[in-house]
Amino acid sequence: MANSAFMKPLSVSSDLAAVVGKGPMPRSEVVKKLWVYIKKNNLQDQKNRRNINADENLKKVFGGKATVNMFEMTKLVSKHLS
Repeated sequence: MANSAFMKPLSVSSDLAAVVGKGPMPRSEVVKKLWVYIKKNNLQDQKNRRNINADENLKKVFGGKATVNMFEMTKLVSKHLS
């Protein structure tokens, strides 16, 4: 399988676990659960759909930032996976 790194279960930091649940889980699953959380809590910016408005839990994952775009989010979430 060419994409095995993407499917490999990773440890999830405690800050990220507050949003997506306890790991280990593959990156693809983390991203999927992140979107479920974002949609459930209506955190996607209404004007610019590429932006995510962080609540308290997500701010910890996003390094304290209140708003991040989708691309930045992926990078910031990576820091919470090992």
